[in-house]
Amino acid sequence: MHSLGIAKVMPFLPGEIVLDVGTGGGFPGVPLAVMFPETQFFLVDSIGKKIKVVNEVAKTIGLKNLKAEHIRAEQVPGKFDFVVSRAVTQLKDFYPWVKGKFNKESKNQFPNGVLYLKGGDLSQEIAESKLAVKQYHLKDYFTEEFFETKQVIYVKGQ
Repeated sequence: MHSLGIAKVMPFLPGEIVLDVGTGGGFPGVPLAVMFPETQFFLVDSIGKKIKVVNEVAKTIGLKNLKAEHIRAEQVPGKFDFVVSRAVTQLKDFYPWVKGKFNKESKNQFPNGVLYLKGGDLSQEIAESKLAVKQYHLKDYFTEEFFETKQVIYVKGQ
């Protein structure tokens, strides 16, 4: 459900391409691919055994709009409409990995960019990143206590 917090902020459109960086066991990419079957998802992680699990899950549940690969974010070729991730590292370290990986033309309500799931007090992390961000508090969308400090951080792509 945490992964679907991104969907509350950004309903992906058919034909959009989304990169999930540091997907681990497939979060947030797998739940988003289920929710948005006409959006293409490319899930990457630097740990190969995690990608094997993601590929098996996708195959088992019949996801045709998901591809997963064992590769580091910095090495991913191509351009994307959005990059999603779930608290892989500090924003100031994460953003350089994906900077320049965005399609120039935006189709959605937000310009193409990053949708990053994070939790806790992010004021220092955001300040250190020196990025213009918009914060979406998941407690505004979900009533469960778990979401009290969870956020989706949006950063316009460059």
